[in-house]
Amino acid sequence: MFFILSKILLFLIKPIVWIFVLLVLALATKRAKRKKQYLILSLIVFFFFSNDFIIGKILNSYEAGYPKIQQYDVGIVLGGFSGLNKRNNEIAFSGASDRLFQTITLYKKGQIKQILLSSGSANLIDKEVKEADLAVKYLKLIGIPDSAILIENQSRNTIENARYSLALIEKKNPQAKILVITSAWHIPRAKLIFDKQTKRKIEYYPTDFRGRTEFDLSDFIIPSASALGTWELLFKEWIGLIVDRYRG
Repeated sequence: MFFILSKILLFLIKPIVWIFVLLVLALATKRAKRKKQYLILSLIVFFFFSNDFIIGKILNSYEAGYPKIQQYDVGIVLGGFSGLNKRNNEIAFSGASDRLFQTITLYKKGQIKQILLSSGSANLIDKEVKEADLAVKYLKLIGIPDSAILIENQSRNTIENARYSLALIEKKNPQAKILVITSAWHIPRAKLIFDKQTKRKIEYYPTDFRGRTEFDLSDFIIPSASALGTWELLFKEWIGLIVDRYRG
């Protein structure tokens, strides 16, 4: 029920929805003063949440850094980086695909011995397509051997990623050194969840950074549609972080 509710209520954290509601209120009210207030507020909300500089600086301070370089027995790559291309029934990579590509790089460098693909289906309707199953086909296609691949294809969220992945590793290699590979902005929440479910030391490797250290003039003054989407992503993470902190 919680999983379904979280999907239904996601629209509440979209800044674009807040802007739309303020504009509707401005159009609906008959009082000139209130109409002006709604319009000004909608502009303020729009320019704040569409500003690349503001979201860039916030993300840059929030995203995790790299761990000390060492070897690990298992690299757990968290899902959310791909889906099914129904035109050719092959894997289609999303904006978070750097999670998988960095995992492959770590394996090729010898820093991880095995890749654990942790992702089932987060789709409320189509639960047949498992992301881990799509990804394993891709890994085999590029020459990663079966012996280097572990599959966990039942999880629907980060809590289940941790629960099922750690159970699988406990069964296969209880003494394994573990590296969790996920987006830099997702690591604070992933670390909270994984650390709650095990006492063993786990390291975290950040990918697809969204924060920026350099900006140009356009970032300060030109509204950005991607900034609106990034705020939505960040709000989702922060809400999840608060909920997961108090959830067992």
